[in-house]
Amino acid sequence: MLSNPIGRLRLIGLIEGISFLVLLFVAMPLKYAAGIPEAVKYVGWAHGALFVLFVLALLQASAETDWSLRKMAGAFIASVVPFGTFVLDRQLKRDEAALLAAPGRGA
Repeated sequence: MLSNPIGRLRLIGLIEGISFLVLLFVAMPLKYAAGIPEAVKYVGWAHGALFVLFVLALLQASAETDWSLRKMAGAFIASVVPFGTFVLDRQLKRDEAALLAAPGRGA
């Protein structure tokens, strides 16, 4: 999975998506319902770092695979919508398979 730019984007996207859900559905309720603001502080920091990695991986994947601006924008939008990176992963899995099947490309 880490041997090509789309695989790296998929992995980072899945981890970033999980961190986003933890932030929304665990840390935020802990902050506002239980009065534990540290949850948002630490999970938010981790999610922010993963989001930056996702954007960098997205730029690398789009540069190496000649994605259109529309496709890049769609992937970016998916990263800011809850569960979006999981939906995006389905398409990226197909793109990765096509990349690996291309002559002279792959791992």
